[in-house]
Amino acid sequence: MKLQTTIDAPGSGTPEWPMLVGGEWVPASSGEWRDVVSPARGDQVLARVPEASREDLDRAVAAAREALPAWRALHFRERGTVLLRIAEALEGLAEEFAVLTAQDTGNALRTQARPESATLVALFRYFGGVAGEFKGTVLPAGDDQLQYTRLEPLGVVGAILPWNSPLMIAAMKLPAALAAGNTLVVKPAEDAPLTILKLAQVMSEHLPAGVLNVVTGVGETVGQAISEHPGIDKVSFTGSSQVGRIVGATAGGRLAHQSLELGGKSPNIVCPSAAAPDVIEATAEGVLLAMRFTRQGQSCTAGSRLFLHADVHDEFLEVLARKVSALKVGDPLAEETDMGAIINATQYQQVLDYVEEGKAQPGARVVLDGSRDVPDGLSGYFQGPTILAGVANDWRIAREEVFGPVLVVIPWREEDEVVAMANDSHYGLAAFVWSRDLDQALGLAHRIESGWVQVNQGGGQVIGQSYGGYKASGIGREFSIEGAIEGFTQTKQINVKLGR
Repeated sequence: MKLQTTIDAPGSGTPEWPMLVGGEWVPASSGEWRDVVSPARGDQVLARVPEASREDLDRAVAAAREALPAWRALHFRERGTVLLRIAEALEGLAEEFAVLTAQDTGNALRTQARPESATLVALFRYFGGVAGEFKGTVLPAGDDQLQYTRLEPLGVVGAILPWNSPLMIAAMKLPAALAAGNTLVVKPAEDAPLTILKLAQVMSEHLPAGVLNVVTGVGETVGQAISEHPGIDKVSFTGSSQVGRIVGATAGGRLAHQSLELGGKSPNIVCPSAAAPDVIEATAEGVLLAMRFTRQGQSCTAGSRLFLHADVHDEFLEVLARKVSALKVGDPLAEETDMGAIINATQYQQVLDYVEEGKAQPGARVVLDGSRDVPDGLSGYFQGPTILAGVANDWRIAREEVFGPVLVVIPWREEDEVVAMANDSHYGLAAFVWSRDLDQALGLAHRIESGWVQVNQGGGQVIGQSYGGYKASGIGREFSIEGAIEGFTQTKQINVKLGR
């Protein structure tokens, strides 16, 4: 079989996209297929992918193990060169990847899909460039001793990917693992597997057979099998904290290496100085970005708990609501669209349920309600931006990850109070602090229990920085050479007696 990496027009037949095992594009051993449905057009089947079983995963793991010795033995320059060639190929296909991302995930082409495609290229280029940094040290142990360490690959890495930003998350894991000399078995999210299959096609043209394998299917089958499989040395998972606990417990039960990048309920703290007349507009733009409204709030770093100082609460909220209400919810493929569609019916209903429960709480004030904001002519899962004020930090909507475009607003007066509320969460992935007083801003940033803190910016993530969470937001770091060394290598100490 051959992978078809374009989506035909509706009515022209449903393409079948096989999976990659041992350098071959193959169906599931059972012959079963699974529909991939457009989030923006709920009645459109984009493609069919194999419904893999544990037997299929066994084949993929066997292929990865067979390819491991030769790939591990390559000089780092050769592995780095392969990654750089992949980056060049991906750059030439950047718009194709962006369009497919918009179709596959429901994320808007202009605001989300194109930046994600660009990040994919940048991360392959970064890890291709730092492949020589996976190196050990020599200890000064005297003239009669040579004592040194080697950073060696872990072996076969099982990567389990989410549906919200599949290309970006794949780019955090795949090139880092390959640069370190590992081979891969990758499970895309069942709701958004197409961009990963297209990525695999590009990568497979530059990699030896078996170094990369992609197995499609549901998490309860393929994801669980990856966590359990004795032939997989490391499990790298990105997804919800609820599923991450299961993955971590299963992989940990057999003492496999693991990294878990999980959920968040990130504080977004606005101090009075950041709402002064000359900066209030810019701060509001930054808060809008930090909330990830243009990804429909489907981001683990979304600054979804907005802590507004009481002195600027009403004024700032008015400016923010004006900016957020101007966002256009529409067809992900349309250039004018700011926000696309929620990934599927289950997630859409969950977001609606959270909103309805939040609105029903005593004292809650609806600033914006985008519930059932469905664009004309589309039958998908659309939820417009929603802002609820008057929320208490102990409400369920303020504590649990909604994973939708829902921002809750909580007032504060004293720094100790807002720090306590920000840290009163079992999550600790991201945080955002807005203040023109640098001492205040850094003081708050240092006290917040999160692994990734932005000051006076809603984005700011740079290729090469460490990324990961505290508490239930995860274990391990990715996105950087330090994270890759920690996550995809193991240290071997070698001591040699000289002079004999």
